Amino acid sequence: MEPDLSALDAYLDDAGVDGYLLDADSEVSDQYYLSGFDAPDPFVTLYDGETHLLFPRSLEFGRAKRESRADTVERYVDFDHQGKVEEYGPEEAVSHVLADFLGAYGVESVAVPPRFPLRTADGLRARGVDVTADTDGVVTEIRATKTEAEIDHVRTAQRANEASMAAAESLLEAATIADDDTLELDGETLTSERVKEEIEVTLLRHGCSLDETIVACGADAADPHDRGSGPLAAHEPIIVDIFPQDKATKYHADMTRTFLKGEPSDAVREWYDLTERAMDAAFEALEPGATGADVHDAVCDVYEDAGEPTLRGDERTETGFIHSTGHGVGLDVHELPRLSPTGGELEPGHVVTIEPGLYDPDVGGVRIEDIAVVTPDGYENLTDYEIELVV
Repeated sequence: MEPDLSALDAYLDDAGVDGYLLDADSEVSDQYYLSGFDAPDPFVTLYDGETHLLFPRSLEFGRAKRESRADTVERYVDFDHQGKVEEYGPEEAVSHVLADFLGAYGVESVAVPPRFPLRTADGLRARGVDVTADTDGVVTEIRATKTEAEIDHVRTAQRANEASMAAAESLLEAATIADDDTLELDGETLTSERVKEEIEVTLLRHGCSLDETIVACGADAADPHDRGSGPLAAHEPIIVDIFPQDKATKYHADMTRTFLKGEPSDAVREWYDLTERAMDAAFEALEPGATGADVHDAVCDVYEDAGEPTLRGDERTETGFIHSTGHGVGLDVHELPRLSPTGGELEPGHVVTIEPGLYDPDVGGVRIEDIAVVTPDGYENLTDYEIELVV
């Protein structure tokens, strides 16, 4: 995948700096995106119209030359690291190496992302390099607009997501209701942990990973980010929220369904139907030129018209619709753009979730979430999984 970095070129021109610098491992998505290289230890990426990588050791040097899309790949040793250690000591030597690395490309000033190592910045400034914080996070903004290849990566992760959701739903379907209204499977109490295990094993079989997922029942489901634990109960909503990362591409997907085994209360049924309507309203508003705030407002309108509290109506409410409508998905499971009161203009290539929900400890929680990409004439829903409450 070759990203379009014209916006970064424009940023460097507008900021009046010679280059953009990152010092991080590839778990930092901006580093992976700009370098095109996956490494567990920190390394340096310089972008000055071309991409240059610098590694402390030779460990990743050969692989980086083969796998990264960098124009140059170098090591500390190429800038006489050991000699600088002998002259300046091990700590100060690093800043001299980095300054020489930048100087080799005529770079005297750099912009750096909002989260950048202070020691690196101070060391470069001590060597006469001008370091400016990019408080807006231009690379993060660029990542929000996906190429067709990136959208395909999300599609692949979403297919794995759907397989794992089906595995979770199958466990709930096979479960029976015990006398104490807990769910049982194969003579044992069915727990949140057992369902999560099935989800994670299924994801691994589809080339994806996920350290934690959400399988939250009853009062646990009233907290949108409660992971859930313990026995699952009949007649109560069970929120299953799965957000895997494809191990090969590092791109994520995201999907939520709410299931119930048994008979839903009138309140849960009403909430579920209302949340489906809120989701429909969000998708009706989802199009290029609309803002994330527009989509969020469409959901709030549905809930508020039905008498349900929202943060838009009462910023202190602890029940009702108590989060934003959605977020971008890509190398990070939560990234730009935002479908929230501060969400900006949506553009083709933006991959977003739509996830309305209602929460109250006395009832539980209901949330439904699909993932979609904004297209030139509207959107394409990347989710292919039915919406049904009772299993």
